[in-house]
Amino acid sequence: MNKKLSKLALIIGSVLVATHAVASTPANTLVIAQSIDDTSSFDPAQGFELTTVQAFNNLYQRLVKADVNNPSQLLPDLAASWSAGTDNRSLVFKLQPNAHFASGNKVTADDVVFSLSRVVTLNQEPAFILTQLGLDEKNIASHITKLDDATVKFSWPANASPDFVLRLLSAPVASIVDSKVALSHQQNNDLGHQWLASHSAGSGPFSIRNYVPHEALVLDANPTSPAGAPKLKGILIKNVPDAAARRLLIEQGDADIARNLGADQMAALKEKAGVKPLAIPYASLYFLQFNSKASAALGNPAFWEAARWLFDYDKIANQLLQGQFQIHQAFLPEGYPGALSDQPYRFDPEKAKAILHKAGLDNVSFKLVVNNQPPYLDIAQALQASFAQGGVNVELVPGISAQVSTQVKSHAYDATLASWGPDYFDPHTNASAFAFNPEDGSKTLAWRANWQIPALSQQTVAAIAQADPAKRVAAYQALQRSVQQSSPFVIGLQARSLIAVRDDVKGYVQGVNPDMVFYDKVSK
Repeated sequence: MNKKLSKLALIIGSVLVATHAVASTPANTLVIAQSIDDTSSFDPAQGFELTTVQAFNNLYQRLVKADVNNPSQLLPDLAASWSAGTDNRSLVFKLQPNAHFASGNKVTADDVVFSLSRVVTLNQEPAFILTQLGLDEKNIASHITKLDDATVKFSWPANASPDFVLRLLSAPVASIVDSKVALSHQQNNDLGHQWLASHSAGSGPFSIRNYVPHEALVLDANPTSPAGAPKLKGILIKNVPDAAARRLLIEQGDADIARNLGADQMAALKEKAGVKPLAIPYASLYFLQFNSKASAALGNPAFWEAARWLFDYDKIANQLLQGQFQIHQAFLPEGYPGALSDQPYRFDPEKAKAILHKAGLDNVSFKLVVNNQPPYLDIAQALQASFAQGGVNVELVPGISAQVSTQVKSHAYDATLASWGPDYFDPHTNASAFAFNPEDGSKTLAWRANWQIPALSQQTVAAIAQADPAKRVAAYQALQRSVQQSSPFVIGLQARSLIAVRDDVKGYVQGVNPDMVFYDKVSK
């Protein structure tokens, strides 16, 4: 056993000794049971999985942040103030005067320039959040400049409003990194990338003490964080891949929080003393997607309309999935600016039959490729039954996630049941997936559906350039209506994040976006 793993084993062992002795976790440590097997890197320039984005708000700060209680509202974070340029394509930020990183180094304009530039230079998966502004390795130096030690100017070549850009700068990828610490660990000019995969160099309320892949992540409090000192001294996130095991740990008091539970685990915990099961609205949508070029029927808007009346929304959300999902029929999740909450469609097989018959679409059949894991396969089986009531034959083709993804991305499919989560908190993140299919070959959801929509694509591009927030919201509402009424997407469900917390845990905050997880106010 190496030194790092041995040290971590001792930390976990001390917690386990305490929990088995008194059936509770240490008073100054939050113990969380979840799977962390998805982790690739804790460098905010790369990390894009659930585990890492949930960590970034606790390890780093950005120039601005979304108010978790009202995410439409942006708040200062490391920036004390900001102003938009008259050109509508620049922002100037004044930094907090006394902000320091966990290392003790002062946060300066050099750190902001370094952090945002390295995202573009490294060009890892989440870099598109910034590069969609027309930034690249060749021009980034001219678009982010230090005006003085406490002032930074950020500009962009794309026709995008400052309001939209501020939203992008609140995303985890825009976290501000301690340049001195990162560069002190640089290897082969990687800007500290390899070291930051398992360490942190931020100003957030916690920092990484130890990380061992597939085992645990241990965080220490950063009492000097500009965000404020956390109430607890540490966090232990234990890798527990099995949901039933996570449920047992929270029930016995061996964990303070259990994440990513299923409907069965939530039902089992409902009457357990000392435990609070929580179903938190989560910005993940589940929908049917048709390949509009697979057959004449699947590309017919009349079939798309009929399919909306063959999705048994209520039965799937409230009976099959026992409240794990809520009915939602628009591409912006509940909690997003401009999200439509109305439900114009319901299960009505007779209406669907009439629509199909009028269009000459009798005896339609298609193959539905679907992930063989719950809840995908469970939902697909329910859809197979409900579509049959409308005279549509659905053949299920289960496969592992990678197989399904390959088929869809190569257009070798009739239909699929898919899910989609946002990359950042702005309506464009989903509009650019469902209502955007540009000629440059961007592999959006509309592209995967072989849906040619030049007019909608132009409207989607125009929406990010709209400087008036109210008009931007109206633009996204119009886009949602178009996709909702006639498109190869039948959006039916929005997920809920199912977690359980012990009764003595106070101050835990979680928002609608995957990254909106906050531990700094937690006490026990």
